[in-house]
Amino acid sequence: MSVSRRIVLRFPRPLVDQPIIYKLVKDYNLMFNILKASVTPKEEGLLALELSGTQADYNRGVQFLTEAGVEIQPIGKDIFRDEDLCTHCGACVTMCPTDAFHIEGRARWIRFDAEKCIACGICIKACPARAMEMTI
Repeated sequence: MSVSRRIVLRFPRPLVDQPIIYKLVKDYNLMFNILKASVTPKEEGLLALELSGTQADYNRGVQFLTEAGVEIQPIGKDIFRDEDLCTHCGACVTMCPTDAFHIEGRARWIRFDAEKCIACGICIKACPARAMEMTI
């Protein structure tokens, strides 16, 4: 049985320069489609991708990632912004790896484009007003 899942992978500093995705392809027979990537050399990596293969290969690949220290988050979640709490400070704009936030007009209102969002959760941590929430 074949599966295809959209996930976000967070690579800690020691793994940023390792051939993790290569091993998923070569050793676990998985195919991938990169949706978004953000890598800061010698610091951290964030990779949103669609991973496809047989259920058994997918499960083994996910186990490999977990054991290697890669944090995995399914993209089956949504990010919601509480407009009443948002102060339009812009902290989310600078942190978002997919540019789901942008500054609009002279008033400098922050707009959120949910279509670009990969639900990585970085904006939740960055928001001082706690206006960003994750729903399942």
